[in-house]
Amino acid sequence: MAYDAGWREGKRLFKDGGKGAGVREVVWGGCVRRSLTAQPQNVVEKDRGAWVMGCKQAVGTGTERHPPARPVTRRAPDADLLARFRSWAGANGAKEPALHVDQVILVHLGARDYDVELATTYTDRSAKAAVKRLADVFVTWWDGDDGDNATAWNLIVTTENGTRLSTRSL
Repeated sequence: MAYDAGWREGKRLFKDGGKGAGVREVVWGGCVRRSLTAQPQNVVEKDRGAWVMGCKQAVGTGTERHPPARPVTRRAPDADLLARFRSWAGANGAKEPALHVDQVILVHLGARDYDVELATTYTDRSAKAAVKRLADVFVTWWDGDDGDNATAWNLIVTTENGTRLSTRSL
């Protein structure tokens, strides 16, 4: 269902924007960024990677529908990334915000796209300024070197139970 929702959005984008939409949505990460606010949210969040795949395939010229046979989104905790972030934050005057991060999770949305999610001790009642400060610190630390074959598009800050507090481009 997420793939179909992405496909419909991609077709609409292509109809409205032509070939330029394909560049914006595929090369510049538009489909990945749109997936964060895509509707219906309860469908998209079940497999955001499938939504992205559908969107990208639909904005591509001459692309056929190739729905995935299994879920696309893969979540992988990265303890090393958390340790490196905390070490950097401690050495750069940002130890306190970094201590609120319990886990860094790479949310793989396909073969080349992923988001970075910070599961934190913050709650939905936490001060927005504290959440923003953490996001600012992480983005400053993130050097943009996504590796050889992948691109990180978004930073998502969540509560421990996964409620989204903030999203930001990387």
